[in-house]
Amino acid sequence: MINFRSVSLRRGARLLFQNASLTIPAGARVGVTGANGSGKSSLFQLLLGELGAEAGELTMPPGLTIAHVAQETPASDRSALDYVLDGDRELRLIQARLEQAHGAELAHWQARLEAVDGYRAPARAARLLRGLSFAPGAERRPVAELSGGWRMRLNIAQALMCRSDLLLLDEPTNHLDLDAVIWLQDWLADYPGTLLLVSHDRDFLDRLVDHVLHIENQAVTFSPGNYSAFERRRAEALVQQQAARRQQQRQIARIRAFVDRFRAQATKARQVQSRLKTLERMELIAQAQADSPFEFCFPAPAQLPSPLVCLEGAAAGYGGVPVLTGLSLQVRPGDRVGLLGPNGAGKSTLVKLLAGELPPSAGVRSPAQGLRIGYFAQHQLEQLRPEESALRHGQRFAPQATERDLRSFLGGFGFRGERALEPIGPFSGGEKSRLALALLVLTQPQLLLLDEPTNHLDLPARDALSLALQDYPGAVVVVSHDRHLLRAVADQFWLVADGRVEAFPGDLEDYRDWLNRRRAGEASAPPRTVESRKDRRRAEADRRRQLRPLQLALQRAEAALEQLSGERQRLDLRLADPALYRPEAKAEREALARERAALEQALAEAEAAWWAASEAIERTSSEAP
Repeated sequence: MINFRSVSLRRGARLLFQNASLTIPAGARVGVTGANGSGKSSLFQLLLGELGAEAGELTMPPGLTIAHVAQETPASDRSALDYVLDGDRELRLIQARLEQAHGAELAHWQARLEAVDGYRAPARAARLLRGLSFAPGAERRPVAELSGGWRMRLNIAQALMCRSDLLLLDEPTNHLDLDAVIWLQDWLADYPGTLLLVSHDRDFLDRLVDHVLHIENQAVTFSPGNYSAFERRRAEALVQQQAARRQQQRQIARIRAFVDRFRAQATKARQVQSRLKTLERMELIAQAQADSPFEFCFPAPAQLPSPLVCLEGAAAGYGGVPVLTGLSLQVRPGDRVGLLGPNGAGKSTLVKLLAGELPPSAGVRSPAQGLRIGYFAQHQLEQLRPEESALRHGQRFAPQATERDLRSFLGGFGFRGERALEPIGPFSGGEKSRLALALLVLTQPQLLLLDEPTNHLDLPARDALSLALQDYPGAVVVVSHDRHLLRAVADQFWLVADGRVEAFPGDLEDYRDWLNRRRAGEASAPPRTVESRKDRRRAEADRRRQLRPLQLALQRAEAALEQLSGERQRLDLRLADPALYRPEAKAEREALARERAALEQALAEAEAAWWAASEAIERTSSEAP
């Protein structure tokens, strides 16, 4: 067990959390969540002994073996396989002793090597690399030859190679493709130790964790269940907190009105002092805040010709080497296409071909006249100008827009106030990704081509992107390792494999089965159509259509609650005015009281609408097959 007793953690001058008391049972699978900068990575550093607690006590079992993903990878000439084997520290110790041992000591260390299954360690390491999408033979390549993304996968493999008691994974899926995410999820499902996982991938969290450790407002909560269960409980707690705050504010207003009215009367002095002490002792309930600061808006294009783009007998590749051949397909307005396929099969190549960034080596690409394409890929982030602000970027992309309109638009993507005017050089990867998305939307594209758009985005930003794509009237073609986004957005899948692109008749569970058969050498073509799963896909599409009006109703109820709460607060300030309680103000006071009663009724109705929409969404979501 890992015990936190009143632990407080500070990073520099900034307090991350305080008085955290919780016990993580052995074998627990914990999702660590919270806003960027709340202290998730610092918590891992605390567990690794790289940071010390400011107060309290952290205790862990003696001799605990901890594995974590290194953030740096030295550019050495060692092979990828050797680098992964270094993750098993006990194995490397035994191997070093064997090189120096003689006689009986040699027999001892050989027995130790067999006890840790050391003779099969290279095969285990190679399987880890293969699961993380390294091509056959790549395990012999020097580490120095690998790019940054592949080195990160190498660090993940090294952490998994360690026979650990505690595994710390901080955003392990950020640099993985969908196939590797599915493989890693299966591997972690069988991991026997305690797992602490930071991830913005909702599906990944839901399928792996049985507890959630959440850091918010310098406090730590620890609760059982997966991430969806945590979200439901948190939403209920926010509603209860807001209701309690409203009740407390009414009580404060009454006390202040009494104090202001009778402060000057000597006969009421003791009662006034009593009420003032009540106010001093009162612990104020904070305003409940929803997580998401984002409201992505994708404006409708002026025209939507059909088809938007056609490929006829097209082929594409690099340096005369074909990657895809025989492509005959169309993209029409309203299409929602998710691209599936093994790493390196050509998904990004197909996206570049559709975007016109890669000319066909054979056949024809026919775009609609005046077609505007919004193409998002990771290299778009490199084209941002670090010395310019988000607003200046927007002005370059939409010179006809007013500064007021641009600032309002950028605010929905999280760039509010002075943040919109700051140079973007120091921005995080998530902020730059949000800016790149905002800029491509500014061009009012008819076709969105998104190649891993969720890399670096946190959960609120991913949710905002998912909702915006559902409302977007143009066509979407998306490559993503985020299965929640694919399920929410894609109505059809195309399989990119073996140089071809074909309609995939199943869903993401079918694709997982296909991957497993392919790894076992049993599949090279799309799977047999399974009617029950096709029915489930249709049911999921119907459920998404049912959910959208409910989500809109929930948003309307939230907006009404916010507006009515503001009106009531302004009214309470007027009612707290001592002048209102003079005899000559009786008519005005009674009118305000009636208005206050009507507001309470309206608030009750808005809150009932919020609960009804929330329950309907939960009920509809729980009907998944």
